[in-house]
Amino acid sequence: MAGSQQLLVIAIDAASPALLRQWAAAGSLPNLARLMADGLVGGTRSVETFYTGSTWPSFYTASSPAHHGIYWLSQVTPGTYRSERMPAVSFGRRPALWEVLSDAGKRVLVVDVPLSRLSPGLNGAQVVEWNTHDVLFGFQTSPPEFAQRIRRLAGAHPVPPPCDAKHRDADAYAALADKLVAGAASRGRLTRALLNEEPWDFAIQVFSEAHCAGHQLWHQHDPAHPAFDQHASNGDPVHRVYQAVDAAIGEALRDIGPTTNVVVMTLHDMSFMTGSSVLLEQVLERLGVTTRPVTTPAPRSMWHRAVDVLRVLYRIVPKPIRHALFVRRAAARARRSDGAFTLGIDPTRSQCFAVDMGPLVGGIRLNQRGREAQGVLNAEDRDTFCDTLTGHLLELTHSGSDLPLVRRVLRTSDLFSGPLSDTLPDLVVEWNLEMPLGSLAVGEGASATLSAESARIGRVTYVNDYCRTGE
Repeated sequence: MAGSQQLLVIAIDAASPALLRQWAAAGSLPNLARLMADGLVGGTRSVETFYTGSTWPSFYTASSPAHHGIYWLSQVTPGTYRSERMPAVSFGRRPALWEVLSDAGKRVLVVDVPLSRLSPGLNGAQVVEWNTHDVLFGFQTSPPEFAQRIRRLAGAHPVPPPCDAKHRDADAYAALADKLVAGAASRGRLTRALLNEEPWDFAIQVFSEAHCAGHQLWHQHDPAHPAFDQHASNGDPVHRVYQAVDAAIGEALRDIGPTTNVVVMTLHDMSFMTGSSVLLEQVLERLGVTTRPVTTPAPRSMWHRAVDVLRVLYRIVPKPIRHALFVRRAAARARRSDGAFTLGIDPTRSQCFAVDMGPLVGGIRLNQRGREAQGVLNAEDRDTFCDTLTGHLLELTHSGSDLPLVRRVLRTSDLFSGPLSDTLPDLVVEWNLEMPLGSLAVGEGASATLSAESARIGRVTYVNDYCRTGE
């Protein structure tokens, strides 16, 4: 260990703060309970409306999305109508906190911080994506030979990404929970070994297991989820994973002395799958502010036919090998497009277009003349257009109820200012998150249909077959 005063940060990625407090108070998370009793406890607030894609970059750069420029894993490339996977260089626009410490002469140890690149010239050691929920860069270490040490200490994580898989049965969900428990234990042992063997002044380690458990196992935990089975024989798998993370934190802290300051945190919340972003493109089209291109279908390529074959095979092969096919099909798509795709609009006739920001909030970018390649909306008409569109969005309700679909619509320019403001969505639509969304891929498909309506647009509908049950 490098100095007499150290700072260790342990993060539980996408864990529910309410569950952490509840289960710590009940005694089933004893290590967190001890830390809460001995230290200071407080709530954190996420980046305003930019809930998921911006949270980790905003934390480790101490800056807003208007300065670091990250709002989702894939973003619209300025000057185009294409969305592309964000490259490593985009995550280095602002220095990470460990880079600042390293430049100040501090020795750092950085392990699996989500959505962070490999930092060049670091004074210390760094592990990128040994196991994180979202994979952008693949497993890398600094120095490069550090990878062999990680493999020797921990091997491969039992749950390689992506952890998404459709149509798991009860046994498959139980097996996933078992692997996440084992992964947390392995991470705890790895963390303890690195903290003991490496010199460091600042260290950070992030547990990804709660993130995967929340997305995949929430319906076996939460009675509010449409696919909840109160007769499930394997208990609450989310609770089991949280307990495993708690035990791993205890393992990691076993040899930490009294001169080390310890911060344990979670930056994301987790709840049932909800949100209405999947309807936004239809809504904008019905409102007449987005127009799709008129195209003649092209002959299907050999690659597309191969993906179709994989899709058919996925439905008919035995369940134990479906996950492997799911991973192969996703990898084939990624290799084909390198994460890039066109937005599917006619820019010469669209005043705005939808931008992906995840299911909880919808993004809208104005097709503004002078800024976009084929902009049609005049800058002087921008405010009037935004006011009118906001009013139309606030008229939407969940079909068959008086429950509003939209909680509020915010202008990004009112939230953040900085050199990259113009690369962000111009409007953010916060959906009403009171209604859980089911899926055809889980259980019997209850509440898998999402419908919204207003007098202005009629009704739009989406049938969800996404395999995640928590968000």
